[in-house]
Amino acid sequence: MNTVGYTDEILAELKRTTALINVEEAEKVVDSILRAKKIFVAGGGRSGFMAKAFVMRMMHVGLDAYVVGETVTPNLEPDDIFIVGSGSGETQSLAAMAKKAKSIGATIVAITINPESTIGKLSDIRIEIPAQAKGDGTSGKSIQPMGSLFEQSLLVFYDALILSFMDKKGLKSDAMYGRHANLE
Repeated sequence: MNTVGYTDEILAELKRTTALINVEEAEKVVDSILRAKKIFVAGGGRSGFMAKAFVMRMMHVGLDAYVVGETVTPNLEPDDIFIVGSGSGETQSLAAMAKKAKSIGATIVAITINPESTIGKLSDIRIEIPAQAKGDGTSGKSIQPMGSLFEQSLLVFYDALILSFMDKKGLKSDAMYGRHANLE
């Protein structure tokens, strides 16, 4: 297969995977974001990069959003939402953050392959992305290595949350440019 053929297969995998996301749970995430005072997002590795992209878009639409672990991240409070993307749902550092968020009383959202994981069980809202786990190269869910399908689906889902938020708030993308970086 050539590069364009792989691209087509990746896109087909994404379409199959994201079509299985529970619509009602996804809308609960958007509604929780709308109600939240502040939004905190975390993820490890490539999922962490997707979290940063999501927080950037939330900033562009005017939300008070933060990447957990950055030096400018404020404190989490009960009126806030903590969104964690973790394929396994068992990453110890993320599970510790979810436990802390639970003790504070914030709304917790898990976006994971495994909703019955430690992080999933701590969460108020669980979004299952039925992709293959990092070590599961035999599942047949993806031709891609490791957690690529999950990470890509996570980014697509995050972007879909932004579009849903924009729709509910009546926002257009041209309004976002005023919040885009202009120091370059």
